[in-house]
Amino acid sequence: MTKRYSIGYALAPKKQKSFIQDSLVNQSKERGIDLIKIDSDKLLTDQGPFDCILHKLSGENWVQQLHDYVVKNPNVLIIDSPNEIEIVHNRVSMLQVVSDLVICNNQNGTSTNTAAATFGIPKQMVIHDVDSLMDLCGMEAHGLKFPVIAKPLVADGSAKSHKMALVYNREGLSKLKPQIVLQEFVNHGGVIFKVYVVGDYVKCVKRKSLPDISEEQLVGISKEGTMSFSQVSNMTTENRAGGGNYYDHIEDAVMPPENLITDIARGLRQSMRLHLFNFDVIRDSRIGDHYLVIDINYFPGYAKMPCYESVLTDFFCDIVQGKQNLEGVKKEEEGCPVTSSVKEERMLVSNNCSADAGEEH
Repeated sequence: MTKRYSIGYALAPKKQKSFIQDSLVNQSKERGIDLIKIDSDKLLTDQGPFDCILHKLSGENWVQQLHDYVVKNPNVLIIDSPNEIEIVHNRVSMLQVVSDLVICNNQNGTSTNTAAATFGIPKQMVIHDVDSLMDLCGMEAHGLKFPVIAKPLVADGSAKSHKMALVYNREGLSKLKPQIVLQEFVNHGGVIFKVYVVGDYVKCVKRKSLPDISEEQLVGISKEGTMSFSQVSNMTTENRAGGGNYYDHIEDAVMPPENLITDIARGLRQSMRLHLFNFDVIRDSRIGDHYLVIDINYFPGYAKMPCYESVLTDFFCDIVQGKQNLEGVKKEEEGCPVTSSVKEERMLVSNNCSADAGEEH
């Protein structure tokens, strides 16, 4: 008789609706994986037992419940550690991980085009107060000039954290409320590449983005000084200000080198010790084959990823069957990563973020 495994999931209602679809539940069930909803109105320790807990919740109460459950069930797998997830809740710390990555291009001996491709992050600065916001000299010191993109410093998945703006001038700055991050706007052909990571699996897809903006267009592009949006990849024709150049046919966009994207994905996974995330990449039109990582999201909208049911089911099976190690989970006597239990105290540090109120894409 085939052994069955139980994966408890604790997700906000919107995330649950998009992710826990019948197609995923049925495919997992056929492979011996039972996806079971965790009741948020009951203590976690009174539920289960689970072989694995899949979650996208935060806050002190939830972290404490995870701690209590691990104490009672030391062999449970937690995907992912709240403490590790915290790094992508801040738009500075998430991109610092990218800056710290050291990747050898063309390490698999592929084409010279792959070897020529480079990556980095956009210039940015943190604004903590209104005085700093209106200090144009401070922007110049960070290498920033208009237009810039304003993003909330906190990126916890809430609706508020998705409220961004393209800022064209000083008047536009006056409409913003700190704490925010000002990030340089880079012309990128109106295409954004979204890279989904599920354990060892990496999938890159392309979507329409903000249009390019020329110096001439910038002069009179917006009397308001800003253009608000929630996600770059959700921009519609109607709110693409200025009629800049962008791909009307997304299929015309050339995908980034596969090896480069895969190496970045695996490097981020190792550095952040996370298994479920995506990152957004744009191609810097000024430099050619230079790519910028502009954002990282934990546990994104996987239902938009091709064949997400098969990918996630494979991941679940590999995790519970011990075929794929959970990075950062240590067995003290061996001193190496194992698929064992989440006992580390660092995972149990209280998080002061609100529960997921939105959906990353």
